[in-house]
Formats: sequence, C-alpha cells, structure tokens
Amino acid sequence: MMAGRIEVSAVIPCLNEERTLGACIEKAQRYFAAHGIAGQVVVADNGSTDHSIGIALKLHAKVVREPRKGYGAALMAGFEAADGELIVMADADGSYDWEAIGPFVEKLREGYDLVLGNRFKGGIRKGAMPALHRYLGNPVLSFLGRLASRTPLGDFHCGMRGLTKSAYRSTRPRTTGMEFATEMIMAAAKQGLRIAEVPTVLYPDGRGRPPHLRSFRDGWRHLRFMMTCAPDYLYAVPGVLLLVAGVLLQALLFAGPVSLNGFTLGIHFVALGGLLSLLGVNILSLGVLAKLTIAHMYPNLSSRTARWMLTRFRLEWGLLAGAAVFALGALIDLAILARWLSTRGPIDETVHAAFVATTMMVVGLSTVFSSFLFNLFVLDHERSRLDGGARQ
Repeated sequence: MMAGRIEVSAVIPCLNEERTLGACIEKAQRYFAAHGIAGQVVVADNGSTDHSIGIALKLHAKVVREPRKGYGAALMAGFEAADGELIVMADADGSYDWEAIGPFVEKLREGYDLVLGNRFKGGIRKGAMPALHRYLGNPVLSFLGRLASRTPLGDFHCGMRGLTKSAYRSTRPRTTGMEFATEMIMAAAKQGLRIAEVPTVLYPDGRGRPPHLRSFRDGWRHLRFMMTCAPDYLYAVPGVLLLVAGVLLQALLFAGPVSLNGFTLGIHFVALGGLLSLLGVNILSLGVLAKLTIAHMYPNLSSRTARWMLTRFRLEWGLLAGAAVFALGALIDLAILARWLSTRGPIDETVHAAFVATTMMVVGLSTVFSSFLFNLFVLDHERSRLDGGARQ
C-alpha cells in the first residue's frame, strides 16, 4: 500500500511477544480487509530478544526499533513511523481484540482527536485484570485523573486507544514510561481537543509470563505525573488557604493578644500566622512557576494563568508590589524603633506588630525576586514569538 494512501495505522508496542503478536497483526489486517480500509500495521519493538521481529516482518508489518526502554518510548516511535492520519493503538498480548477497532476508527472519522476505550463499560473477562487494579488502582487513579484534567472519562488507563496523528503532534507527549497513557489524556484535555470514549472488552492476556506492568511502581508514576501537571490542586488550593489563614491570623492579633471563647491567642499564634503567610506566598509563587514551566513544555497548552503571565505580566509591576509590601513592613518596624528610642525601655506590647512587619518584609522581598524569575519566561516567550514571526 502506498504510504500516501494509508488511512489507518495500527500501532502495536512490542517487547518479547512472540506468542501473541502474530495473532494481533493478523486480526488488524483482517479488519482492514473486511472493511475496505487502506491500513497498515506498525510494530514498535522495544528491544525484543525472541522471534517477535521476525514474526512481524513475515506478516508484512512495518517494524520500527526503539532503543529507549519504556511503553511511552515504544509508542512514540510507532506514532512517528505511522503513515496513516488515523492511529489505533493496543497491546500485543492479546488482551484487546484487534478486530474490534471499528468504534475507534468511526469516532476518529467523526472528528474526534482522541478516543479512549472503557473496559468498565465494555466488560472485563474473568482473570483479565487483578482485583487490586479493578477495584482500587484504576478507579482511584481515574478519579484523580478526572479532577486533574477536568475530563469526564471513566477509564484513564485503557490500553486500546485511537488518535489522529495531528493530535499526537499537537500534544507532543514526552514521557517514556507507563505514565505516557496519562500524559496523552491530560495534554489533549488541556489543549481543548475533542475526546470520546467507547466500550472496550478486556481479555486475559496470552503471554504465559508476568506482564511488564508493575502495580505500585507504575501506579506511582501515573500519580506523580498527574500531581506534577495539576498545579491548581497541588499549589493553588493549599497556597490560597494557607495565605488567607495566615493573613487573617496576623491581622486579628496585630495590636495584641485576643480572647476568643475563653481562649487567649497570643504571640505564638502571631508566629503561626507568619509561618502560614510565608508558606502560602511561596507555594503560590511555585504554582505560577509550575504553570509557566508546563506551558514551556507543551506550547499548545491552554492555560489562562500562563497566557496572562506570558503576555501581560510586567517585571515593574512585581517590583512595585514587592517594594510596597516591604516598605509597609519597614515603616511598622521604624515606628517601633522610634517608640523604643523615645521610651528607652521595654516595649513588649509591640512584639505582635514586629512579627507582622517582619512577615511583610519577607513577603515583599520574595515577590521582588520571584518577579525576576517570572520575567525570564516572559523574555523567552517574546523571543520565541519573534523567531516564529521571522521564520514566516
């Protein structure tokens, strides 16, 4: 089949799958023949030492070898080698029926960018999924994935999927391990691509050996990726809560101890308020930095915060805001100093105010230096924009 005429590419990641690979290739080819589809099978080999490559070549599949280890690395190599604009991916172990890829192709033809299988709707055959994965791992990770990506998908980790090659190039995934499956969804969701879900049946695999998947190791890799790429939950929520609590506590106790329902809140709570305020400001700054970093990693990402920072933020604004907060804290300290010089004695009643002033000065300095760091991203964005305009 001429490369230019191929519509659908079936991409199969492979690592020592000689027992089941041949059947998967033949099923995909039978589907293409039965439906008159100009298709190809691409086997992305990840370092097989058995007869997998020979089997693929004998069945006229296109073989691409990927030396980097990992599920994501193999799939990216397969996607790059695919000649079709529509891509369907699934494992080589027989756990998915390659003759049942029709719903994926149909959804992609309808204009969807990414199509996910849902094993919980399609059916999980006896022995196909460990109880730990079925009733705890997958539901919990899928729930967290829905929160992080704001996408109502029921099965975040189904291995049978469809996508367009343009969607792959737009999302630019880069993780090489099992977390690649999560990255695909989160990158597509954050770019506003059209995502659909179709019922998919999961069958017991035919490997006859332990799977490559490691429950806790790979589960943690999925979780850490979701947390890393969800700054609203990891940084914004705790940062705002800590900052608000700290500011309210210090404002309440600025003038001195306060009694509430028989409890006296004194200097220790002022110190706690300072700690909470500083933690909140620094976590929020890190959250903005995380959003800018993610926007740099995924240029097509849709993020209002990153977009505003890169196009509207001005270094001078950050410097003025930081300087104003620092100056206000410094004025409070100067007033305390003036009082001490006039009385030349103990001024214990000003300790609360001194704590608040110190907190404000630290926050002000932190804002100034954070602004310089944010400005680096603004300068890089401006340079990239000018370079892009020059190339055009």
